[in-house]
Amino acid sequence: MSKFLNFPWSKNYKKVLSLDGGGVRVIASIIFLKKIEEATGKSIFDLFDYFIGVSAGGANALLITLNQLDAKDLEEFWSQKNLKEIMHRSFWDKRIFFQSKPKYKEEFKADLFKSYFKGSYLKDAKKPVAVLAYDLEKRKPRVVTNYTDGEMMSRSVACATSAAPLYYPTVKMEDDSWLIDGGVVANNPCLIGYNEARKYFSTNKIKVLSLGTGINRQKIDGKSSIDWGGLGWLRNDIIGVLLESHLDHDILYDLIGDNYLRINSSIGEVNYVMDDYSSENLEKIRTLGTQWWEEFGNKSIKFINSK
Repeated sequence: MSKFLNFPWSKNYKKVLSLDGGGVRVIASIIFLKKIEEATGKSIFDLFDYFIGVSAGGANALLITLNQLDAKDLEEFWSQKNLKEIMHRSFWDKRIFFQSKPKYKEEFKADLFKSYFKGSYLKDAKKPVAVLAYDLEKRKPRVVTNYTDGEMMSRSVACATSAAPLYYPTVKMEDDSWLIDGGVVANNPCLIGYNEARKYFSTNKIKVLSLGTGINRQKIDGKSSIDWGGLGWLRNDIIGVLLESHLDHDILYDLIGDNYLRINSSIGEVNYVMDDYSSENLEKIRTLGTQWWEEFGNKSIKFINSK
């Protein structure tokens, strides 16, 4: 009999919050979290037992578990002022498909994370947390957690999980590994979060609330794509295509059914690129988060309150 089947059954379900990547679009998920806090009168930190994220969602998972930021504080972290700071352009052409260097300089994002995390290490997290990255030299995904990688600096891990290729440089870690954004393998880390929590708590009684950052549903012309090279694919959102795999979502739903709740939708009028922090686009992103609350709010509260 498998170890999975031999896990003891705890009295109550352990609740996992899974946070997608998506650049500035992560603000939609923060608006949704803020609505949850308003409805329950409790902080996101208190409502969940385990946190996992990737890219911008990974940074949020770390900010929640290390700094105990509530959703309002997370919204301030992703303010237009801070976004402008971390998206400080290099001297290369702003059109990403003509670049020969990363679009943005790492030092500005690193300074922002340093101002929040100070000199903290992952072991300082107040609850179990995992972020997904990708180890370039080993050519494999890496799940970085506070209970297996406690001596890693929080700010380094935040930089690594959000080091999206083309946008930011690869990050060298304290253990000499070279990591990039884990979204290249799973931008929805729900399945990984479920498995990690299952092992951490030694129970099958796991519920997962998964927050997306919107899906670009704009039709891609299949016939035209026959002739596309790198330039053509980049112009037609190949990065978005790679990030919106439903495989992890489908597998987890097959495994645990209604103990998994996914919050996501089409991006609608939101710009699909991950770094449009214009006032107009940010307002559209906030509206998207509000629309999610109108559609999924009641269901999410019942999901969280269930034992």
